[in-house]
Order: sequence, then structure tokens, then C-alpha cells
Amino acid sequence: MARPPFPPFTEETAAQKVQAAEDAWNTRDPERVALAYTEDSVWRNRDQFITGRAEIVEFLRRKWERELDYALRKELWSFSGDRIAVRFQYECRDASGQWWRSYGNELWEFTADGLMRRREASINDFPITEADRRVFGPRAADERGGLIPVR
Repeated sequence: MARPPFPPFTEETAAQKVQAAEDAWNTRDPERVALAYTEDSVWRNRDQFITGRAEIVEFLRRKWERELDYALRKELWSFSGDRIAVRFQYECRDASGQWWRSYGNELWEFTADGLMRRREASINDFPITEADRRVFGPRAADERGGLIPVR
């Protein structure tokens, strides 16, 4: 199963890969998201280590059961060959109604057929009020490629 665009990445194709990942994650559909990764993909997500699509699906199910109204923005940071670096922010609320903004960086490595074989994510969470929210659902087409504010 191939997943274009393929490495080696250009600025344009790396940006396409980042937007495709953002779009998929905003569906909150674990099975759909997992299709972008190799069968034996290796992740480090915060302090968790995940291997393979089945574990990815289970991890994402648990994540989106806990992180309600999840909405994500990703931004291309850098790319070279078969690797892409991304920064991102997402917002969600927990079961008590507390809203959170999570800031993070990801390092991605791809196979020749465009599937991600490695993902390393460092993420920090910051409590916000509902009035402080700025990420609402999938990004509108005219907002794609825009910079994510630091704060």
C-alpha cells in the first residue's frame, strides 16, 4: 500500500504530507489514521512506546476517549530526504470540562512508499479556559499552511 507523496521530499510535498496528517488526525478515526503508518511502525509518544498498527489504533482509541472535542493544527518545521519535522498544537477538553492546549514537536521518518515508519513526539499540556480556545475543528482551506502562534 503506497501513500503519496513519496520521499525524497520537497518543500511542497513535505507540506502536503503534514496537511494530510493534520486532516487525518482531525477525523479522530483511529483506523483511518493508522493506515498512514507501516505495519511495524515505531512510536515514542511522550513517555509511551508503541509498535505496529494494532497498538497505534488502541492508543488512538484511548486518546480520543479521554481527549474530547480534539482539534489539531500541524506546521512543517523542516524536511530532508525521507524525514520531516513538525510542530503542532491541539486543543481538547477532559471529562470534567477543563480545556487544554497541547504543544508539541514530532520527528517523522518514511519508507520509499510514503508510509511513516517512525514517529517521535514530545508534548506539553497547558490548561486554558474555553474563552482562550483558538483551534476549532478541521482547518479551513484558506488557513492551510499558516503559521501556528507560539502562545
